[in-house]
Amino acid sequence: MSSSAIPITSRKTYTWLYFLFPSLAVMLVFFIYPILLTFFYSFTNLALTGESAKQLKFVGFDNYVRMFADPTVRVSIWNTLIFLIGSAVIGQQVLGFLIAILMKRKNKTFRRVIGTVVLAGWVTPEIVCALCLYSFFGDEGTLNAILSTLGIPTVTWLYTVPMLTIILANVWHGTAFSMLVFQAALDDVPKEIEEAALVDGASRWKILTSIILPYIKGTITTNAMLVTLQTLGVFGLIYAMTGGGPGTATTTLPIFMYNQAFINYQLGYGTAISLLLLLLGIVLSLFYIRTLKE
Repeated sequence: MSSSAIPITSRKTYTWLYFLFPSLAVMLVFFIYPILLTFFYSFTNLALTGESAKQLKFVGFDNYVRMFADPTVRVSIWNTLIFLIGSAVIGQQVLGFLIAILMKRKNKTFRRVIGTVVLAGWVTPEIVCALCLYSFFGDEGTLNAILSTLGIPTVTWLYTVPMLTIILANVWHGTAFSMLVFQAALDDVPKEIEEAALVDGASRWKILTSIILPYIKGTITTNAMLVTLQTLGVFGLIYAMTGGGPGTATTTLPIFMYNQAFINYQLGYGTAISLLLLLLGIVLSLFYIRTLKE
């Protein structure tokens, strides 16, 4: 059959494949293939040194059995959830929204100054942010120097409350993103609705809870999903500040995965842990997507 005999509708049906092919190829090479390779390696004894490094063997579900029997894995999951809720769901969301609502309809100079101060933490590289907060919370750091000046006993913050320190560090580092998202959403809330509510005698709190929050609830859920997935993979900040310690007090799944794969050289076991981290991200994403639909 000649090409002229092919129906026009059929040619139009497959035209989209030509335009999507570059994107599909990039996804296949840089996303799908690495995931499949990681999935395969999680069933092997892949290692960086020793006999396992010389000969790759298929070990079945041994890595997964070992993982779920390891008490440190349960501690890491619990630490990851605490870190997520404290720094992403509560910290960055709430603080970002508060800053955005306080800056709402303020003059440009005020917004520019406050915005620059908040953005400074966001644009700072993660490792630099970790070093700054380590210097702040260290035994001889800025915070203890202030306490000493005021005559208040100093605290070994990184040893006494290590989880709180990394949560505050991540909040300082990432709040600017939530602030920018909420600023854009708040600017889209119609002024006429708020003005009409004020004329009717509604309080500022009533306007916030009955008009503004329902109007931007989709933005709130979307931002929560983005900062949650971003925080799920935080590694450098925690590793530079505490190294996952003291003990396992701040050992999250990324830290534990790194220790097993590159400190203990057990890459097969490390890839199995990485799939657990991926599964947690998928579950959280599905939860947020369902919330958005509702």
